[in-house]
Amino acid sequence: MFPNHRPRRLRRTPALRRMVSETTLAPHQLVLPVFVKEGATEPTPISSMPGVVQHTRDTLRKAAVEAVEAGVGGIMVFGVPEVRDAVGSGGVDPEGILNVTLRDLRAELGDSTVLMSDLCLDEFTDHGHCGVLDGEGNVDNDATLAVYADMARAQADAGAHLLGPSGMMDGQVGVIREALDTSGHADTGILAYSVKFASALFGPFREAVDSQLTGDRKTYQQDPGNIRESLREVHLDLTEGADLVMVKPAGAYLDVIRAVHEVSDVPVAAYQVSGEYAMVEAAAANGWLDRDRTILETLTSIRRAGADVILTYWATEAATWLNRR
Repeated sequence: MFPNHRPRRLRRTPALRRMVSETTLAPHQLVLPVFVKEGATEPTPISSMPGVVQHTRDTLRKAAVEAVEAGVGGIMVFGVPEVRDAVGSGGVDPEGILNVTLRDLRAELGDSTVLMSDLCLDEFTDHGHCGVLDGEGNVDNDATLAVYADMARAQADAGAHLLGPSGMMDGQVGVIREALDTSGHADTGILAYSVKFASALFGPFREAVDSQLTGDRKTYQQDPGNIRESLREVHLDLTEGADLVMVKPAGAYLDVIRAVHEVSDVPVAAYQVSGEYAMVEAAAANGWLDRDRTILETLTSIRRAGADVILTYWATEAATWLNRR
């Protein structure tokens, strides 16, 4: 072997490996998704997501402060209401659980983090779909957009920096952008769920938000086998004014993240979803995986694929580890 052909020279010490690392992972690139339950007096564990809870308003404030102190870049808030109806009116109500929690967190944290809100009806409807249903039980795209516009105004009023429309309705970004611009919220950004697949990996999330869904969302979420469709969705959202675009889930769709990264002129986010979290936690609990190493490896792979921002339930914990490096 020729003496100059020795790649291992740069792997000999931690300092050498760190110096030549091609992919960086930093706390500010992580976003913590959180759940807040209306009327809760103590945190409620989510059985399929060990270590994750439905917070009370008070415990969420404490968890948010902890995340910010660890250097986490943002917090994505999901509301779990006590009462649901056919049109998801709790998502529009200024006194609904999501909007009051956004006000809590903005008052507590100000601009020290990026406060994000889930803009979707699935948590608030008694049928569990992401939109309003028509007389035949199908999601009515345009009727849903009208509600999304109202939700956007309410969430911006409550203090969210970024709104996350996750319902995969056609034209949602443009309608939300217009609603914000015409209501004095031109500076409120949109984190567009541009590429959201009809994935089996969302299962634990449904427990997390007490979802009422029966059936599936295949008529509006994307086919897991399609990538050209993903890029078309990204193009449409960019044209309509998205400030960031997102791929969800992350781990099974690294090729999609890379493809989106190559065409997007705005930052790309990826959501490491509940099923990805649950699989690692379950395997680690059985002693089949080194939990901490696996977590960091999965996050690094998502960054390597091209994500600028990662939503992960391990955000605070991972940020703490990264700060010790």
